[in-house]
Amino acid sequence: MSERREAPAHVRGLAEQRAKARADRDFASADVLRGQIEQAGWLVRDGGPEGFELAPKPPFEVWPTVAAIPVPAARERLEPVEEPDGPEKGGEPTEASGPGTEGVVAAQVLWDASLATSRVDEAISGAGGSERYTKTPSGTVTVGLLVDGWPGDVRRCLDALLTYTDAKIIALDLGDIDGAGTVLHELADAHGSRITAFHVAERPHWRSGSAGWGASRTKLMRIDTAEIHVMMETSTVLDGDAITPLADAIHAGATAAGWQGVDPGDDGREWHPAGPGRVRGLLGYLLAVRRAAALDAGGLSDRARYYRNADLEFSLTLPGDLVVPEGTLPVHQERHRAYHEVDPAYRDRESHRTYDRVLRLLRSKPGARTP
Repeated sequence: MSERREAPAHVRGLAEQRAKARADRDFASADVLRGQIEQAGWLVRDGGPEGFELAPKPPFEVWPTVAAIPVPAARERLEPVEEPDGPEKGGEPTEASGPGTEGVVAAQVLWDASLATSRVDEAISGAGGSERYTKTPSGTVTVGLLVDGWPGDVRRCLDALLTYTDAKIIALDLGDIDGAGTVLHELADAHGSRITAFHVAERPHWRSGSAGWGASRTKLMRIDTAEIHVMMETSTVLDGDAITPLADAIHAGATAAGWQGVDPGDDGREWHPAGPGRVRGLLGYLLAVRRAAALDAGGLSDRARYYRNADLEFSLTLPGDLVVPEGTLPVHQERHRAYHEVDPAYRDRESHRTYDRVLRLLRSKPGARTP
């Protein structure tokens, strides 16, 4: 294992000057100093005991924040124009900003008393079926991935997508954690016609950074151009073409279609597996959505800094039908590290914050889209 490189003294001096400029709210000077640090072959991130962290500049373009990634004007016809990014190309971060087991999608429901809500998504897996489908033309569908570390997961997920589908892939790397962004870069370089990669210095909120899950997911939708956008986790691995059945359901009239569907109990505090057919919620491990409808609904909430329950919130904001296709999709879930390998106190706090909004949505339109 290679040793960690230490930044030379002059680069550390620039980073210290930049930290002072930011403390003085002199963001113009901070921008200039960031550029000088990058010219010296290093990247600077805010945080850490010294107020900054330095890392060698990787062999790919790195945007400072998710908000700083531009949305080409031709793509903004489907969504509102974004406000300027604010100080230092992205502004100050704000609040707004177990291994799988065999079997069909879980019949078990997990009760989490600390959140007063149950979910079916944390310790379940659907073993892939062997159904074959006619592949959806690649220009119709894009699969969106958030890369937040765990490079082995990134490679497995992308290898399966490349093998079993013709879909385009757009991936957003948050902070090149543990070299996961470098793996993404290597695969995008080798499969340039299929994979488009964006890299930001900003790390995910659930890994001690400032990039929120909802805002990052919405950014992927905004920079996409396809009719159908597929939200997929890197812990989800295809065993065949599980994308086409979801796209077919949308072409048949659904607004969104997913691998795992859920419906709420009478009080909204317990969700249970649902489908095939119409459902109230789709879990975010693998779901496809009509992109224009999702953006018209506002995308995913910027207030969702962590993934958990944000998929339910997103589901409840979408118009039209949400469905789970008939049959067993050829897909399975590996260990979902964003649940199992984050601080439990953080996980519970952020999950509860989002679920409060889910409850408000349920109360505002009870019974909507009930089969």
